[in-house]
Amino acid sequence: MLRDAALDLLLGGSCVGCEEPGRLLCGSCRGLLPSTPLAVSLPGWPHPVPVRAAGPYRGTVRALVVGHKERGLHALRAPLAALLAGAVAAARPAGVAGSVLVLVPVPSRRSSVRARGHDPTLAMTRGAARSLAGSGPSTVLVAPLLVQRPGVLDQGGLDRVARARNLEGALACPAAGVRRLARRVGAARVVVCDDVVTTGATAAEAVRALRAAGVVVAGVAAVAATPHPRVS
Repeated sequence: MLRDAALDLLLGGSCVGCEEPGRLLCGSCRGLLPSTPLAVSLPGWPHPVPVRAAGPYRGTVRALVVGHKERGLHALRAPLAALLAGAVAAARPAGVAGSVLVLVPVPSRRSSVRARGHDPTLAMTRGAARSLAGSGPSTVLVAPLLVQRPGVLDQGGLDRVARARNLEGALACPAAGVRRLARRVGAARVVVCDDVVTTGATAAEAVRALRAAGVVVAGVAAVAATPHPRVS
């Protein structure tokens, strides 16, 4: 860790939260990250599953998401994965000890993955799975069951209605992937994972596609939720 900090200083790194020279996330800003996940209440949410987020999409949490997603700061993956793991733990149902926990990441657009050189949501989900597997008795797997159909626009700049229309039927869950997962694990608890919940349109479409393929979804977990009067 001291070697990493020295390299950060030598290369001119700074904290994404407070911009102090040094590590990409300093100890002070790390200590301010949310520790209690939020129960997110979304207007018109169409599914009987809970939505949980590690914290609001603002401040250091927002800086972490943007830095990892848009600037390719891969060192931020670990704290983001830890935040996502906390949201998953809050979203999954209690009292089902020993069953397999399956995390299904929301797929990124292929063009975005090519442009960024990585899939941030998939990477964070894998990190969250490792964190959860090391902290409990359950087996935790990552299963990229969802695929995005062509023609989906970037959600940036779209309002709630436009987001919902853009994502209507945008995701599919191929049967082959579901069969492979069923052969591998049998019964499982499935939690959909994403980086940010804004209007809930993406999460709702992901749950719809999984349920249409016969997958029972236990919850939705995200690193952050955009501030909203009904987030509690």
